[in-house]
Amino acid sequence: MAALDLLGRRWTLRVIWELHRNGAPIGFRDLQRRCHDMSSSVLSTRLAELREAGIAASTSTAAQPAWHLTALGDDLVTAMGPLLDWSRAWAARR
Repeated sequence: MAALDLLGRRWTLRVIWELHRNGAPIGFRDLQRRCHDMSSSVLSTRLAELREAGIAASTSTAAQPAWHLTALGDDLVTAMGPLLDWSRAWAARR
């Protein structure tokens, strides 16, 4: 239930998707833009929650931290693959 609570929070899945889609560490501002300019406070909160859950982590670059999925985050994306397949089939039917 804790995992579903975390994943059900507004913007959480989008943040995970963007971290996965980028494939490389991404800075806060770039991530914010990719999430259609969500508020910085919401993004900061979601990243902190994902870090606490072990799904995302930050690494320091020269000027700012860059965010990426951890191995656990990559496993989560893999586990969500069947849901993505289902959603594509569902969208095609609409």
